[in-house]
Amino acid sequence: MSNQTTMTKFLLLGFSDVRELQILYLVMFLMIYLAALMGNLLIIMVVALDHYLHTPMYFFLVNLAILDIGSISVTIPKSMANSLMNTRSISYSGCVVQIFLFVFFVSGDVALLTIMVYDRYVAICKPLHYERVMNRKACVQMAASAWISSVLYSALHTGNTFSISFCGGNMVDQFFCEIPQILKLACTDSYLSENGVMAFSVCLVLSSFVLIIASYVQIFKTVLRIPLEQGRHKAFSTCLPRLIVISLFVSTVFFTYLKPTSSSMSGLALVAAVLYFMLLPVMNPIIYSMRNKEIKAALRTLTRWRLLTKNEMSVSLS
Repeated sequence: MSNQTTMTKFLLLGFSDVRELQILYLVMFLMIYLAALMGNLLIIMVVALDHYLHTPMYFFLVNLAILDIGSISVTIPKSMANSLMNTRSISYSGCVVQIFLFVFFVSGDVALLTIMVYDRYVAICKPLHYERVMNRKACVQMAASAWISSVLYSALHTGNTFSISFCGGNMVDQFFCEIPQILKLACTDSYLSENGVMAFSVCLVLSSFVLIIASYVQIFKTVLRIPLEQGRHKAFSTCLPRLIVISLFVSTVFFTYLKPTSSSMSGLALVAAVLYFMLLPVMNPIIYSMRNKEIKAALRTLTRWRLLTKNEMSVSLS
C-alpha cells in the first residue's frame, strides 16, 4: 500500500514499445505541435500589429490563441521528450503541475469560446446595442473573469485530486497525467469527493454548451432573415465549422470524464484524449484566421509592408 506522501513518480502510457514507432509518433506530434504553435502565434502577431483588428472579437481571439498555445504545450513536449528518451516516467510534482495547467488552459478555452459566441450573438442579433454591450471595459472584464475563474477552477480540481490516497500503484493509463486515470489509482473510499467535483464540472461544461447552442440557434434565425443568399451563405460557412469543432470537443470531453474509471477501453480513451487536447489548438487558427477575410487581408498588408521595407533598406544601402 502506498499513498501520496511516498509516491515519487508516475509511469505514463506509451504509444508503442517499438523504437521505430516511437520515433514516428515523435515526428507526428512535433508536426502537429509546430502547426498549432505557428497558427496561434500568427493570430497574435497579426492582431497586435494591425490597428483595424483591435475589436472585441479579435481581442477575445488573441486570448483564445494564448490559451491554445498553453494547453497544447502542457502535454505534447513531455510526450515527445519521453518518446525521444525512451522513457515513460513523470515526477509526482510534474504530474501535479501538468494537471493544474491543463485544466486551467482547457477550462479557459471553454470560457473564451462561450464569450466569443455571445459576442457574435450580440453583433448579429442585436447590432444596434453592440457598441454599448461589448465596450472596452466589458471585454476586459469578461476576459479577466475567464482567466481568474479558470485558475480557481483548476486549483480546486488539482487540490482535490492530489488530496486523495493512492492504493493502485503508479501506472497511469494515459500518455499524460489525466484526472480520470489518476482516480483509478485512488483508494475506493478516497475519490468520491473528486468525482463530485467532476460531476459539477461536467454540469458547467454542459451549461456552456447549451448556452452556445442557444446562441447559435438565435444567430441562425437572424441569418435566415437576411434577404441576400450570399450573406446567408457567408454567415453559415462562418458559424457551422465553429459549432462542429465545439461539438466534437465537448463530446470527447464528456466521453473521457463520464466514462467509468473502471472501464478498460484504453484505446478509445487514448483517441478521445488526443482529440480533445489537440482539436481546439489546431483547428481554432484554421477556423478563425485561414477562413477569415479580415485576418488574411491584414496578413497580406503586413507582408507587403515588410517586403517594401526590405526593398527600401536595400536601395538605401546600395
